[in-house]
Amino acid sequence: MNLSIGLQQVALRQPDHPAILWEGAQLNYAGFADQVSRIAGGLRDRHGLQPGARVAMAMVNSPEFLPVLFGIWRAGMVAVPINAKLHPREMSWIFQNSGARLVIASLGIAQALEANLTVISTADVDYAALLASDPVARVESAPDDPAWIFYTSGTTGRPKGAVLTHRNLLAMSHAYYADCDFVGPQDVRLHAAPMSHGSGIYALPFVLKGAQNLIHGHGFDPASVYDVLTEHRNVSFFAAPTMVTRLTAHGRSSGDVSGLKTLEYGGAPMYVADCRRALEIFGDRLYQLYGQGEAPMTISNVTKAMHVEATDELLGSAGCARTGCEIAILDGWEPQPPGTVGEIATRSDCVMSGYLGNTDATDAALRDGWLRTGDVGVIDAAGILTLKDRSKDMIISGGSNIYPREIEEVLLTAPEVRETAVVGAPHPDWGEEVVAFVVSELGASLAPETLDRLCLENLARFKRPKRYEFVDALPKNNYGKVVKTELRSLLGSRQS
Repeated sequence: MNLSIGLQQVALRQPDHPAILWEGAQLNYAGFADQVSRIAGGLRDRHGLQPGARVAMAMVNSPEFLPVLFGIWRAGMVAVPINAKLHPREMSWIFQNSGARLVIASLGIAQALEANLTVISTADVDYAALLASDPVARVESAPDDPAWIFYTSGTTGRPKGAVLTHRNLLAMSHAYYADCDFVGPQDVRLHAAPMSHGSGIYALPFVLKGAQNLIHGHGFDPASVYDVLTEHRNVSFFAAPTMVTRLTAHGRSSGDVSGLKTLEYGGAPMYVADCRRALEIFGDRLYQLYGQGEAPMTISNVTKAMHVEATDELLGSAGCARTGCEIAILDGWEPQPPGTVGEIATRSDCVMSGYLGNTDATDAALRDGWLRTGDVGVIDAAGILTLKDRSKDMIISGGSNIYPREIEEVLLTAPEVRETAVVGAPHPDWGEEVVAFVVSELGASLAPETLDRLCLENLARFKRPKRYEFVDALPKNNYGKVVKTELRSLLGSRQS
């Protein structure tokens, strides 16, 4: 079972139907399938890669993304899509950790990369040569062969590669059809969020049903989204809650949105008031999902039907288990009764096979098919899941996960910094913003601009602290561990 065979079958049925659309151009399913076969051939014959090899994708949203992804699969290889916003040094670490043999990158990223392996820019002759290679018609893959290595993180700082199989991604697609929508050739999938993450993963149920994928390559822009809703029908797209609030606050929110079929939101909690406002504008087109990279997009949901007459409690929850999924609250590994607060766990065919090369992390997260999410919540007697907290230190800003340990380790390389602790502070637009508490070495003079430069040299811009709080000491418990709850409380009191 190889996901690229599903594309091949669609191309036989509807070769002339548009598959990928962008900036006034389009590629039909016959052309899409042909590019996929040739990219696969080039990876094998020109670059000597064997089935099972890992190929990194450092790409912004672009018309090449899906042909490259499916081409990697057609070659029997494993895709490693990477957040295009990451710093080149962060990307280089992922290349090394994943064992990637080759990188296919967008032009600007390719020029900035620091990599000791072959880098192919989608704008140069090497990529054109891939498209001119002899095609690979078919490859045999087992259902549990790796397909996508999704780099997530834990509070230990370094990213972890969640290994997603062909079975995982097909089960995710089937759950989409069961819980969210029927999909067919008449549908349009808008990619306004990064395709290296949820938007790209949710391209799969649309490609497998022969729908159109509209690539939005210039970042999220509310006006452009409303343009799409005016020009197209049956449009579905994924958005972080902050993107939804930007849409509802836009001047065109009172206009015609009949082109919208489904707006899926997730990646962070949405305030009930913001959800009510979105319901006023978009009606019964909202769908909330709760998932994570280790169980892509598929743990629980608040369906479109559930939104229609939802109470505030339901809108503030993560809804019920997805089709084919179990959810439970654990204390350690012991299931807890309804109404008990504990760690959220899930079990389904969507759950990853493990963390790449990290047995300890895999053993800590997986047992008997159950995945411990690291999130804290409660399930009521009706099976409704409500999140109480996220992984202890994780910050979610603009729908992106930010892990304080990464930032703290960079800040501590400054000789003037004695101690630091990074926390999230509420932000009206982005959900949370990054705040760094810093204790300077005695007598040292330290300016925020110095720390900013240090972060920008080592981290993606979106991870950079938005402000620095200089303090004499950090609050600690009896074991010498920094008590970040006190820091968050301090921020709250200062803001009030």
